[in-house]
Amino acid sequence: MSASPPNIVFLHAHNTGRFIEPYGHAVPTPNLMKMAREGALFRRAFSAAPSCSPSRAAFLTGQFPHCAGMLGLAHRGFALANPERHISRVLAASGYDTAHCGIEHVVPHSKGAFSDAYNHALTRNDSAIAADVAPAVCEWLATKPRQPFFLNVGTTETHTPYPEPEPDRFPAENADHCVPPRPFPDTPELRQMAAGFKRSARQMDDAFGAILTTLAETGQDANTHVFAFTDHGLQWPLHIGSVGEHGNAAYFVARGPAHFDGGKTLDGMVSLMDLFPTVCDLAQIDHPDWLQGESLLPLVDGQVTSLRDRLFLEQTFHAAYEPMRAVRTDRHILIRRFDERETLVLPNTDDTPAKQDLVDHDWAALPRHQEMLYDHYFDPDQQNNLIGQPELASVEAELRASLDDWMRTTDDPILEGPIRLPKGVMATDPDAYSPGQEPLIVGE
Repeated sequence: MSASPPNIVFLHAHNTGRFIEPYGHAVPTPNLMKMAREGALFRRAFSAAPSCSPSRAAFLTGQFPHCAGMLGLAHRGFALANPERHISRVLAASGYDTAHCGIEHVVPHSKGAFSDAYNHALTRNDSAIAADVAPAVCEWLATKPRQPFFLNVGTTETHTPYPEPEPDRFPAENADHCVPPRPFPDTPELRQMAAGFKRSARQMDDAFGAILTTLAETGQDANTHVFAFTDHGLQWPLHIGSVGEHGNAAYFVARGPAHFDGGKTLDGMVSLMDLFPTVCDLAQIDHPDWLQGESLLPLVDGQVTSLRDRLFLEQTFHAAYEPMRAVRTDRHILIRRFDERETLVLPNTDDTPAKQDLVDHDWAALPRHQEMLYDHYFDPDQQNNLIGQPELASVEAELRASLDDWMRTTDDPILEGPIRLPKGVMATDPDAYSPGQEPLIVGE
């Protein structure tokens, strides 16, 4: 490895979960698969939140969303409490050239791009779709930018609405041969939705592949660490906006000239918040005192088999107010709600065929528990709430105490009671059906 500081590249997708080829699904993503075979695949990576802006704020600042001030969506008005803690600003202060292209979604701005945190704001057609992002990034890389550089790339793929599949050109997109992600039933409508997702994933993967090819052709990959990941779970019901196994599941593949090489597969729980401290170690920069993640290097170098014995997850606002906090261990997860609401918050699920299918089958009539305990081993889809089971009383008490301690230690504002919308910030009425349904609630 070169003695000069390495280049760092983030390639992040929108709402993909782990529903791609390296995780065993029939969703072809050959470029990410190649990265996994050559680099490091994290089988149990999780976002800090199952919602776009809170999750992105967490991996870009290395803080839990409520510590970063990002309690909801940037396009609704939420923003970072401390913009100077953004990873690009920390790296720039240490001599890095910085560039951004595509979606970032951590400031109250229609594009979601935090361009003033970067030396270069790359764009083509003022677009964040993969077909425009990749050429803009490749053109910049072809100029052999000043090194070391930090490049942050975000595609809107795999956000809904999904494009029409192209089964004649790409047989994997034939809906008759698709299956929906867990825990959905196998129906024609949901197979069609899964086929559209496959095309969106293909477009994402093509963009990332073009960027990786340009790095190789320009010789810059020899000193570049690439981290490819998604912000959180799929944009399907029971995934996005739902704290837990599906909502916080994230694909995460890394490749580099050292550490992230050799086709490693890692089963230890990791958080996307671990990216920031890892980059600090690679760049030989002191860890800022606000970081709440762990460097991945001891794990990928084989010094440990696990970085932690638990993860903490959260949501406050998605489209609507629906505060949840959770603690996850290797075996169990405890999820607690803080709104005392008895019915589902439907606007926190985007309007898709999958949502309509669940509603048509009386989803809204199901009980909504205020506290949930699930066993990953026997119930990976989190359908059987074990709260109150006598044989799990000690597990329940320990996890509840752990969650309480984390909330106190991190000054979680939910401890003070219901969280009010900041002035001018918008949210959807929890009783609405759709995320953008008018009238929106505006903080005063």
